[in-house]
Amino acid sequence: MKRIYLDNAATTPVREEVLEVMRPFFSEKFGNASSIHAEGREARQAIDDARRRVAKIIGAREEEIIFTGSGTESNNTVLKGLAFSSIAKTKNHIITSAIEHHAVLEPLEFLEKQGFEVTILPVDREGIVNLKELEKAITNKTLLVSIMHANNEIGTIQPIAEIGKICKKHGVLFHTDAVQSFCKLPIDVRKINIDFLSASAHKIYGPKGVGLLYCRSGIKFEPLLHGGGHEFGKRSSTENVAGIVGFAKAAELATKEMKNEQRRLAVLRDKLINEILKIPKSRLNGSSRQRLPNNANFSFEGIEGESLVLHLDMAGIAASTGSACSTKSLKPSHVLTAIGLPAQIAHGSLRLTLGRYTTEADIDYTIRKVSEIVENLRKISPLWKK
Repeated sequence: MKRIYLDNAATTPVREEVLEVMRPFFSEKFGNASSIHAEGREARQAIDDARRRVAKIIGAREEEIIFTGSGTESNNTVLKGLAFSSIAKTKNHIITSAIEHHAVLEPLEFLEKQGFEVTILPVDREGIVNLKELEKAITNKTLLVSIMHANNEIGTIQPIAEIGKICKKHGVLFHTDAVQSFCKLPIDVRKINIDFLSASAHKIYGPKGVGLLYCRSGIKFEPLLHGGGHEFGKRSSTENVAGIVGFAKAAELATKEMKNEQRRLAVLRDKLINEILKIPKSRLNGSSRQRLPNNANFSFEGIEGESLVLHLDMAGIAASTGSACSTKSLKPSHVLTAIGLPAQIAHGSLRLTLGRYTTEADIDYTIRKVSEIVENLRKISPLWKK
């Protein structure tokens, strides 16, 4: 049976072109980038080259790119690093939104226990932050605003350019978790006043285990990891040279293909949405306009999303219900409840995220199978009322 992979928001396969440039760094080009001999210099040059290429994509300087182990590490580095820095002695208030990834919300829960004040802004039914409410929440104690660029579950794109302006106006630092949008949407950190940005390689056909943190020059924070002083003293740990090289290649390829892929994926996404919404008592979660081109998230009354995902899996389709990072939880998605869905309907959610290998034939098959499975599950569901 052919497999159809529609869980690209969870992770993506490593592209062959990416694997090709990584291979030498697992064997013949194995040097430690901190060593001063030829092997070490070769590794250092590869990292410096990757840093330069990634920085160019988002309009940053080379020294503003810090390679990390993941998007989660990048988020934790910003939130805890600023909280433990000297600036936090006078400012101990952080603002975020109700639909952030757990890699932002849980570090903030931790910081609340350390005495920090955290304001969690609500979102509207499409998952968008109210800019007036954001500005109203800022005080003279506000250290940071952390609002994601695009949501991992419902694909809603936040107005980060406007958020950046508000933060700059009030002298507040601005962090955006761009793990889902990096190289899928254009980003210029200078133009939109971003101070910190998190991204991850495995969302863009790069390897797992490598992420990045953009940190605007001149901003000091306490590193999470202390040791050899790697990454300009901001992230001690022997660098993952192969992963970093692969990340840069994946980012360049995705950036080069961005416009064409946006158009192609949006056409397939819209076909998927229009056909799936013909199913009775179904709804689209998130914005119909401000949405990632590869994301479609639905809720179906009268069924459990987990049952739907398992039946789709048996039909050869990989999908998810809620975030891949929290699907083992019995709680309904915090994102879906934040946009106003009752818990029972939130439990009947399905996330389908398209990728560069998704074809129209895949979408046609998926539409047919989702319709069949929803109908069959409703026949045996005690929750279903016509």
